[in-house]
Amino acid sequence: MSAHITRELGMAPGGEFRRAMTEAKKIPNCIVQLGDRAIDITMHRAIASLSWGQTIRFIWHLLTSNQSISVEDVEKCKQKKMLEDMLEEMAEEFPALKRVFVVERDMYLCHSLQVAALQPRHEPCRIVGVVGIGHVAGIVEHWGKIQPQDIPPLLKVPPPSLSTRVIRTSVRVVFVGALLYAGYKLIPRRWLP
Repeated sequence: MSAHITRELGMAPGGEFRRAMTEAKKIPNCIVQLGDRAIDITMHRAIASLSWGQTIRFIWHLLTSNQSISVEDVEKCKQKKMLEDMLEEMAEEFPALKRVFVVERDMYLCHSLQVAALQPRHEPCRIVGVVGIGHVAGIVEHWGKIQPQDIPPLLKVPPPSLSTRVIRTSVRVVFVGALLYAGYKLIPRRWLP
């Protein structure tokens, strides 16, 4: 999806974060704190939150969705109402994904900003949080309400379900079986006993 946006617009998503890093390097004694949850945890939690049917539907949606996006579309997304509508549409179709990608990350980002703001400093400082526009409302909503004990559950990756383990093992067995069968068919008969 990110590559599609890059091709369509000629600019890579996350430019605001790269710009913030460039500007931060210009400020003496500036501490940069990366406050988002690790992407692998977010992805594992997102996949685990979907049923098999939802996972297949979501993958199909990603593969068949070839909507073009323009700079004007990106600018429209910056409008609060448009963004809220998009998030609601996502919540209707894949509520578990909204919970993982938006709500949980809002909480985690809010906690990271709170920790940065509460660290003792020897001199006055300002904390600047650079977050995606879709997270601003959630961070404001959670500000001051997030406690340290709320964060560890957001970092846990649920173990794969029994059906996931069975399907994963079945795919491996079929793959190895197909390789052995192909090898058996391709090896000349004179080499076999």
